[in-house]
Amino acid sequence: MENNSFIFTDGRDPKMIEAYKNAQETFKYFWREVSWEYRRIIPGLNLACVKASFSETDPSREEIVEHMWMNDIDFDGDTISGYLINEPNNLKTIQLGDYFEIPLNEISDWLFAITPSQKKSKGLSKLFSSSSEPIPKAYGGFTIQKMRADMSDSERKDHDEAWQLDFGNYNEVEVVNEQKEKPENLIEHPMSRNMKDDFVKFLEDYPNELTHIDENGFTILHRETIAGNLSSVEVLLKAGANKNLKTQKGKSAVDYAKQLNWEHLIPAFEKN
Repeated sequence: MENNSFIFTDGRDPKMIEAYKNAQETFKYFWREVSWEYRRIIPGLNLACVKASFSETDPSREEIVEHMWMNDIDFDGDTISGYLINEPNNLKTIQLGDYFEIPLNEISDWLFAITPSQKKSKGLSKLFSSSSEPIPKAYGGFTIQKMRADMSDSERKDHDEAWQLDFGNYNEVEVVNEQKEKPENLIEHPMSRNMKDDFVKFLEDYPNELTHIDENGFTILHRETIAGNLSSVEVLLKAGANKNLKTQKGKSAVDYAKQLNWEHLIPAFEKN
């Protein structure tokens, strides 16, 4: 990918501001996907990164702002952390590889990409004449789609070839894998459903995981709730997980379910 593909966005454009808001409101889907990626033996994602604004004041007291991407993302329900994967153009106080913690309400975009199966990807390779391999499909990328909407057809083609990603229709931003084919994936990640029995066995083999509290006060129930995993939450509550335990920030698991608008999780807490 070209470095310039990562950076330039106009934060004064109302449509760009709307893109920031949409990215913040749907970030939970990014984290749900990435949290499962961290558990996979064989990686499933081609790319997973979050964009935020970075700024400093130059000697003339003018504020310099660049929107850049981070990867190796972690999320605690409030704050996103990761490492900068751009070399700044104008900023002098930060550099490639620096670690940052960004509040969720301050990110400007997120993006992950998955290579579709050979069966479903027929025709995608026509987008890029130099490759016959399946092209990874992009999810999220709200600011990118806003910029693509402002491009001519040829500019859009050049942009997509530079990224080597299938961004699809700039008017339809998808947030979960196979969203059109399997709309139920918006409610729960398929791995959460498919791994339910294995998760039951895991808790039987490692019962201490149910009550373990980390240095920040998080339990496994907190983490599965933040990731929106209904099946896992149901298993944990049935096994006796304490839903009233709070993190050092004073939040219970159900507080995070409400904060992140994981509405499908609320009934599970109410009946346990």
